[in-house]
Amino acid sequence: MSTQGQIKIFRHCLNITVTVWVAVMFLLFPACSDKGKPTAAAVTNRDSTPVMRTVGVESYISDSGVIRYKIISEEWIVYDKMTPSFWAFEKGIYLEQFNEDFVAEATIKSDTAYYYDQKKIWELRSNVHIENKDQEKFDTELLFWDEHKQKVYSDAKIRIEQADKVIIGYGFESNQQLTDYVIHNTEGIFYIDDDAPTDSVSSDSVQ
Repeated sequence: MSTQGQIKIFRHCLNITVTVWVAVMFLLFPACSDKGKPTAAAVTNRDSTPVMRTVGVESYISDSGVIRYKIISEEWIVYDKMTPSFWAFEKGIYLEQFNEDFVAEATIKSDTAYYYDQKKIWELRSNVHIENKDQEKFDTELLFWDEHKQKVYSDAKIRIEQADKVIIGYGFESNQQLTDYVIHNTEGIFYIDDDAPTDSVSSDSVQ
């Protein structure tokens, strides 16, 4: 083969090699350049994600092997990674509290409830209605129940209906059976019996 023919073949091969090389670089360059671009970190924090969501709840809760409560709720959500961890009943709750003989001591209803399981504190909000074993009725918009201290309390306005009268005040403390309580800043006492005095009585504290 002549030298001129060899040169043509060499140039032809060179053109093919250059074309292939350019194509390879064109494909690889974007891939290489992407490595330097920042990417979003994987979402691993589930602090705001519940570990459990249950609908149509009717459940019994025990303490030290003894059934203490019956819970009925449309929705029960458990946030175990929040600080503090808590259960949420944001679609309403009905609670029955039992003594050691499994006798109901109180019933509780509210539009919203939160239970802080580590602190063992209930926070009841909006249309809170409680009845104790003596059939006294308690109505307020905010109530806390501390299981550790066995205490129920509130700084909100509260209405207590007894057999013969209604007591209204601000600030409230009680044992968790709601049988021994104190009302602070009493607004008035209104008697239900027609034969009883009709005037309201105000005082700073009623026990």
